[in-house]
Amino acid sequence: MRASAVRLPNRFPVGTRFVIEGRAGRIHLRYLEFPDGRQVVLPSEAPARGNPRRRQARRAGGRK
Repeated sequence: MRASAVRLPNRFPVGTRFVIEGRAGRIHLRYLEFPDGRQVVLPSEAPARGNPRRRQARRAGGRK
């Protein structure tokens, strides 16, 4: 979903913190905390890239 995507700057101000909160050994919450107190929540898992079935079919089709 692109609607929830947040554009992050290339550089962050001094004092910006990257916070990872965990529960039961799993990442529960990730966010950036800026010096002015503002927080930007980040997704806890990276989105999957591409279609894995398509990649597997391509690999299998290339070998003979």
